[in-house]
Amino acid sequence: MCPFAFSAERQRLRLLWLYGEQIEWELHMVVLSQGRRDDFPPERVATSRRALQLLYGMPIDWRPVEVGASEPACRAVVAARLHAPDREAVLLRRLRVLCFAALDIEETEVIERAASEALIEPEELRGWIEDPAVDEALAADMRASRSPSPASRAQDYKLGGPPGERRYTCPSYELIRATDPPPDWPTANRVDLPGFRPVEAYEAAIANLAPELTRRPDPGSVDEVLAWAGMPIATAEVAAVCDREIADVRAELARVATFLPVGGDGYWTAATWPTEEPTAGDPQSSQRERARA
Repeated sequence: MCPFAFSAERQRLRLLWLYGEQIEWELHMVVLSQGRRDDFPPERVATSRRALQLLYGMPIDWRPVEVGASEPACRAVVAARLHAPDREAVLLRRLRVLCFAALDIEETEVIERAASEALIEPEELRGWIEDPAVDEALAADMRASRSPSPASRAQDYKLGGPPGERRYTCPSYELIRATDPPPDWPTANRVDLPGFRPVEAYEAAIANLAPELTRRPDPGSVDEVLAWAGMPIATAEVAAVCDREIADVRAELARVATFLPVGGDGYWTAATWPTEEPTAGDPQSSQRERARA
């Protein structure tokens, strides 16, 4: 539900392109709201979303909408984590896409639509959500997000919440090296980056944590990015993966892909894909996704 987290999808995709399976991801749900946000009236939401759309270029519909509770959608993501872990990131992506297409992801039918697009049967998801283990895992996520590390607290300007209840904002990264470096290797084992950051900050942190990782070359074309992504992808995301200007990649995309407008931009799908509404995907499982679809 956080527009900054949605705007930072391009940073995540850039890192996935550069490092692929050399890095592993664990998702944690902050749960920004457990009820309706009276402090965010629809007109304020519209103004904020329009400003961020213009600034970062993601497909954000800025029609006035009420901000509902994020907890039901977060619970669905955690349920997928426990019962279909290969669908967790895909479901989160679909919920974000629908949220910023001005749909209310607090509503059951919207959550179930996201599940269907993530190749999860809504009936299955309903059963998973009732699992008591989901309550425990979601509560653990919420505690972790409200327990910033000492390094993150030293970057207090990137945290949220009142002074006595600081929490991570979305997105926040705790980057941890999985194996010990050589004894004579002066490198860190962990770098914490709370809050919205440029992708260069993450690349620098990864270089300090694991300089031995192989960094993949930039894509040779937008077609390569569309084939790799395996899901509808925004102009700003393609540009980030390519490390190029948005205007330049938009011109190339217009020649090779189909376009679904949303807000001030939209999503591109490879012209060789089926022309009906594209199935959601995730770069980490794009080949399996297309096979199942």
